[in-house]
Amino acid sequence: MTERVDTAGDPAEFRVHVVAQAIRLFSENGYEATTVDQIAAATGVSRRTFFRQFRSKEDVIFADHESLIEQAGEHLSTDAADPWAAVCDTANLVFDHFRENRELSARRFLLVQQVPALRDREIVTGFRYERLFVDYLRAALPHEPVLKVIGFAAAVTACHNYLLRNMTRGDESATVEALEDALLEVRRTFGVAPAESTETSESILVVAYPPGTPVEDVTALIRSRLTSPASDGTD
Repeated sequence: MTERVDTAGDPAEFRVHVVAQAIRLFSENGYEATTVDQIAAATGVSRRTFFRQFRSKEDVIFADHESLIEQAGEHLSTDAADPWAAVCDTANLVFDHFRENRELSARRFLLVQQVPALRDREIVTGFRYERLFVDYLRAALPHEPVLKVIGFAAAVTACHNYLLRNMTRGDESATVEALEDALLEVRRTFGVAPAESTETSESILVVAYPPGTPVEDVTALIRSRLTSPASDGTD
């Protein structure tokens, strides 16, 4: 049954709807056998509206990425105090989107593996996020070496894509927390991690004994000081 949707509503929601219906048809009928008219009918829009929104069947598969890239760009356009952190936060935003739509992401992954043209398109789509990160960092941090910026953006994108693929395959260890840990390690590698606290709760025991004091006596007294609740760490 055709499901009518409000094409004037939320564009991002509409694109997710179209992607879901298109992938369903591709899975049932095959990518080549599915026509644009079938996709338009399944999504509740006219053929004319369909071509006004999307140029081809290939575009439909990654239609939600268009809205997501726009959201990522808007997220990066703010005056962030730490642009490196802003890039990592944006990668988390993208990951969250696909985690919330994991079933759709998994079905798209299986379809893409079967169609070479879609695999190529997926690579290009992934590069667009990386390019977005590079352009943002170069504008926000004009004095940073270009190769450092490019390397950082590539590393963030690679970590994100690796965990995203594993998440869509059902790997329970591919979590938001795992991505945050990986991106923190990337920041440490590039020397742009937040400063870590140097405070420590460990006590330092200072002892002084006359020359010639037997080692056994020194050891016994140190042990006594360390285990005594009343010890203030000095002698």
